[in-house]
Amino acid sequence: MNVWIEKQRYLIDFTISALLRRKVKNIGLLTLYTLIVFILASTMFFTHSIKKEAALILKGSPEIIVQKIVAGRHDLFPVNYLNEIKAIRGVAHVESRLWGYYYDSLVGANYTLLVPPDNQAHTESTGRTAEVELDVDDPDAMSATKPLFTYDGATLEPGALIIGNGVARMRNIGVGDYMPFMAFDGKIMNLKIVGTLSSSSELVSSDLLLISSDDFRKLFGIQQEFVTDAVVTVKNPKEISMVASKIKKRLHDSRPIVRDEILRTYDSIFNWRGGMMIVIFSAAVLAFVIFAWDKASGLSAGERREIGILKAVGWETSDIIQMKFWEGAMISLTAFLTGVILAYIHVFFAGSPVFEPALKGWSNLYPNFALTPFINAEQIITLFFLTVLPYTVATIVPIWRAATIDPDTAMRHTGA
Repeated sequence: MNVWIEKQRYLIDFTISALLRRKVKNIGLLTLYTLIVFILASTMFFTHSIKKEAALILKGSPEIIVQKIVAGRHDLFPVNYLNEIKAIRGVAHVESRLWGYYYDSLVGANYTLLVPPDNQAHTESTGRTAEVELDVDDPDAMSATKPLFTYDGATLEPGALIIGNGVARMRNIGVGDYMPFMAFDGKIMNLKIVGTLSSSSELVSSDLLLISSDDFRKLFGIQQEFVTDAVVTVKNPKEISMVASKIKKRLHDSRPIVRDEILRTYDSIFNWRGGMMIVIFSAAVLAFVIFAWDKASGLSAGERREIGILKAVGWETSDIIQMKFWEGAMISLTAFLTGVILAYIHVFFAGSPVFEPALKGWSNLYPNFALTPFINAEQIITLFFLTVLPYTVATIVPIWRAATIDPDTAMRHTGA
């Protein structure tokens, strides 16, 4: 055993010397290899982490969301439907919601407008959660008799508005400023900003605007007998699907959406975007494999002469293959570790500026948030097989062919 270890140590020493003799060529290969690993690792890290963030956030989403459907599209939900849902066995609580989207032509972005429920200040229409930070130093931000936010829930007064950090950055506005909206009838509504949402929740609140019920109905022209949809809480979590089917049977024009369906939708979206990026960059991986094959099969005259000399002085074919194996292992492992480390820094410290637009979305209004690292062994192993294995396969066969040639032939064909 000691003899084998000593032999491998000598082979590694010789391999390092050989690599240093051709450092320009090997540095170029190492740079390209590291770039490939960096691209794939960044895509995998970002996609996996943002999926985990979304899954953690959506755990607090409603168990069932009930919408009214007209001609296959989401329509306003009649308030009298709430009593029909409450009468269903297994339903613990039913609550109406007012939320919608507003397009700001000034900046070309869509905002999500939400009326906070009386006793749930931190619940948003798609299950998003956010903490509210109020500027209490603003004398107009609070009412002496009716505070804008109570401990148990939000009570926004008419004319008041709370905005997400993404909106604040894009419009360059803050607490005390006024934000104009064009109502459905063409009238302009100026709402005063009395607070901003916490930056810690920006993944889900960047485009969010909290607005009072009166202002929301005035903006969109929604009558009192209608809401956007309803959320249902079930007594037994195991009966969520059963309760959803009962709602559908009682209200034929409704569409119950359970929490698991929302989670699957978000998971599919990020899988598709991450897969799209990997497919695009697979061309780069293929080009790298071709480059590696060409490098291994097209040995230079000096490398062929080196192999011939080694065989002439007593090296066996297995020794040369082992030497080339260590050469490939040093290059591939160095590139792999460097690429993974750079990808980790790029995604979790630098904010992934290279792939952020494609993986977050194509909206003008991007959330600004720091991802929590979620890395497991499966990701590293998958990345290893995607990058190291193709390089190894692409080099081992040409190296074996070069190592089996006659030493006299190898040296004669190199011009020696």
